[in-house]
Amino acid sequence: MKIYIIICLLFIVKVCISQETEKNNSIKKFNEVISHINNMYVDEVENKLLTEAAIIALMEELDPHSTYLSIEDVQDANERINGNFVGIGIRFQILKDTLNVVATIPGGPSEKIGILAGDKIILIENKSVAGIGLKNSQVRKKLLGEKGSKVSVGIKRKNKKSLIKFTITRDVIPINSVDATYMLSKKTGYIKLNTFSRTSHNEVINGIKKLKKLGMKNLIFDLQGNGGGLLYTAKFLGDEFLSDNKLIVYSEGRVQPRSNLSCEKKGNWENGKLIILTDEYSASASEILSGAIQDWDRGLIIGRRTFGKGLVQRPINLTDGSQLRLTIARYYTPSGRYIQKPYEDANSYRNDLLNRYENGEFTNQDSIKLPDSLKYKTLKSKRTVYGGGGIMPDYFVPLDTSGISDYYTSIISGGHLNSYILTYVNNNREQLRNNYPTFKIFKNEFIISKNFMDSFFNYIESEDSNLKFDENGYLESKEILELRIKAMLAQNLWGYDEFYQIYNQSNEALQKAIEIIETNEYYNLLSK
Repeated sequence: MKIYIIICLLFIVKVCISQETEKNNSIKKFNEVISHINNMYVDEVENKLLTEAAIIALMEELDPHSTYLSIEDVQDANERINGNFVGIGIRFQILKDTLNVVATIPGGPSEKIGILAGDKIILIENKSVAGIGLKNSQVRKKLLGEKGSKVSVGIKRKNKKSLIKFTITRDVIPINSVDATYMLSKKTGYIKLNTFSRTSHNEVINGIKKLKKLGMKNLIFDLQGNGGGLLYTAKFLGDEFLSDNKLIVYSEGRVQPRSNLSCEKKGNWENGKLIILTDEYSASASEILSGAIQDWDRGLIIGRRTFGKGLVQRPINLTDGSQLRLTIARYYTPSGRYIQKPYEDANSYRNDLLNRYENGEFTNQDSIKLPDSLKYKTLKSKRTVYGGGGIMPDYFVPLDTSGISDYYTSIISGGHLNSYILTYVNNNREQLRNNYPTFKIFKNEFIISKNFMDSFFNYIESEDSNLKFDENGYLESKEILELRIKAMLAQNLWGYDEFYQIYNQSNEALQKAIEIIETNEYYNLLSK
């Protein structure tokens, strides 16, 4: 017996040594290739680009979500995750090679110093920023900087002959992850979250408290299009909705032991009715939160099956400031469901949403075929739920493609609507404000006139000679196009909250959720 154990140990040691030797040989081989390229290749090679290309190719061999971020990508990603950046506090759009201020951030440096929506920034540090080829990245580079540093700008304002000069002190500018918070009815509140950043938890808490004061008894939490973000933000939000010490999510990997994330405190919305809206673009942290709510029978998921991203990425900072996002574990819902969809075939994975659409999944729930092996039971009511790739909704709402003509798609994708609305509001802001001093008046009384639409279509043809007016396409999309126009006017005059109060009239998942949450159908679905 002792001899057998010794032989086994020797075999294990030999395998380990063999594996370590193989790793060292692979690294040596890679360095040899780089050395030969540097010494012998016909042209001069930039090692940085060569190395980055090799790293990117290496990451692509692992899984779809392990990735490499350049220094610039890391900066952009950190801004989104941190929920802030240092700048002057404006939302801008480049239109006809001119930098237009769409809005100032409330309480930000630009608002405080007197910059207005509709202003055009012509100079930054006494250098012209108007001209052919002006890019968003160039503008951001000039306007961002260290907190407390100053930047001078020259503004062209309507009805002012000369430029107005401002010196702005840069400050921390919040990036809001909550797009909208408002009451849908006397009892039902609505919050839309666009990402899971470091500020999201506090933003949602503030939203819940605000809506409670307005009489909220039911909450519809919109995660449609939310691609995820920070794991711990999903945990914190789960803690707002779930009681006691309930498990929210756990993760486990080859070298990562099981790690449980559970509720730790009393939440702000543990008892009221709750519906979460999801679609095929709801991913990662959105799926963690939705899965926990569903598994504990705390609320309903309404919409369509989520994306299916259940892999844990750890950021690993490299010496030059770039970063690896390396998959180290898998997420599981409290009932043990695996969120990640299969990714053995990289091409199929990339085309998964297209395949789902072509197979009819977005319009017909019966087209989704799942084996019994993927069936799980919720932890309280013992309802049947499914694992193996995303979160299946408790109530399916098909994608409504009616009204989406090719003409409408060309208008939106070409950016023509955005540019026209910006131009129209800049030219008519004062008149619009006088005619509609409050959003409520605008929402109830503003009507898109024939003259408005004629002017819009003339503008499109002047900007794009290939996009001719298509009467049939317009009539097919008239309702959704004019609703979007009104919503975008509201956004430019007030903000995103007001945009969604109008545009959500076309959100069929939301309309169905309102119907369900305000009737006994809510409890019927939770007990099925």
